[in-house]
Amino acid sequence: MVVGDVTTGTDVLVIGAGPAGYVAAIRAGQLDLDVTLVEKDAYGGTCLNYGCIPSKALITATDIAHEAASAEEMGIHADPAVDLAGMMDWKDGVVDQLTSGVEKLCKANQVNLLEGTAHFADENTVRVSHSGEGQGSETLEFEHAIVATGSRPIQIPNFEFDDEPVLDSKQALALDSVPDSLVVVGAGYIGMELAGVFAKLGTDVTVIEMLDSILPGYDDDLKRPVKQRATDLGIDFEFGYTASDWDEREDGGIRVVADPAEQATADGGSAEAVADERLELDTEKVLVAVGRQPVSDTLDLAEAGVETDDRGFIETDSRARTNVDHIFAVGDVAGEPMLAHKGSAEGQVAAEVIASEPAAIDHQAMPAVVFTDPEIATVGMTESEADDAGFETVTGQFPLRASGRALTTGDSDGFVKIVADDADGYVLGASIVGPEASELIAELGLAIELGATLEDVASTVHAHPTLSEAVMEAAENALGHAIHTLNR
Repeated sequence: MVVGDVTTGTDVLVIGAGPAGYVAAIRAGQLDLDVTLVEKDAYGGTCLNYGCIPSKALITATDIAHEAASAEEMGIHADPAVDLAGMMDWKDGVVDQLTSGVEKLCKANQVNLLEGTAHFADENTVRVSHSGEGQGSETLEFEHAIVATGSRPIQIPNFEFDDEPVLDSKQALALDSVPDSLVVVGAGYIGMELAGVFAKLGTDVTVIEMLDSILPGYDDDLKRPVKQRATDLGIDFEFGYTASDWDEREDGGIRVVADPAEQATADGGSAEAVADERLELDTEKVLVAVGRQPVSDTLDLAEAGVETDDRGFIETDSRARTNVDHIFAVGDVAGEPMLAHKGSAEGQVAAEVIASEPAAIDHQAMPAVVFTDPEIATVGMTESEADDAGFETVTGQFPLRASGRALTTGDSDGFVKIVADDADGYVLGASIVGPEASELIAELGLAIELGATLEDVASTVHAHPTLSEAVMEAAENALGHAIHTLNR
């Protein structure tokens, strides 16, 4: 302890107030534990302040503008004017409402809120440094700790986020003017979501991706409608390249240099050959969206004996425990998948385990959503994963072009696909690409969680006309008696 420090104690220390941390703190408070939640930046974490919520707000706003301008087929002719400042103010209002709500909920559940940066001193003590000149620090002793420090954008060589033309996702979501042109480095979910936002605002967008396709990890049939829609929006793609450098142009803007992903090789490749294949793109801004990494290097974890893997993730068991029995880790810092709802679920489990409640983490029915245009959503196992696990599978699929409701929205690209065990009909997984996929996937997640069969889903009467009928018809298709599509 440092002389002059104030020392206090708590049953449960939670470090980080994002969706994993604040949920853990609130749940622990509900279980009558004395809880202290330490946050160095903003309540709600990256998700509420700089990620999930602001990005979805801008996706919704730009979708409305684009749909209004593209509805001639419906007999609607419009040329909407986008007031970016007004759009940003609306987005910020949504964020402020949610983050202030988090703070109020924490206080209502008797969570002690502490602003500052926590560093482990040993396995039962942290020092919390307060920001601001003369604010000092204090020592906090705990019986249990929950690490929920989240993740941050990965920075690539020569593209420093402090440089004005180079943006991370947080900076891109706070621009005060629409760039005329934008190079997006990375075609993962963040890159593709924001590429769509700016394309709909009128920006000329080019996406650079080192692999040969968008959205690594998703099946080709899910990605195909997204890639086609992006192309229709005017987004250009350069696959097989990695951004290597940039410089300023005399006439304004910057020039981004990208090298072939497979550079000089032992079979005769050379630096000169690489230079000949080099790509140069003139642009106003560049957004680096190549992924995120855990924030675990700021905590002095070694002082508490907590171990990380070679990527910096804190390894945990099914009850969110680290290798130190009374220290837990939840959310992005605890590893893939880095999803806010996964972090929240882990946060609840950690709090309940600390309170001696029976709880464990189950990722079997963990949904994943990409808010591209159209949306992609998955849950459970893919067909290939189920096959690899030893199941004899049966699948059912329903195209949204056969959905009356999808047609009435003017958005019928995509499908619903269900994977089930052929022996007993249990639903094993599902994937959806199309409008409202993020909402539709919940029914199939519930089916997996409850051990429902294809017959259960197919025999549940769905309202007409709705998009959810496509889920019912996909189950009927797997059973061989779909009404509104040809059966396999």
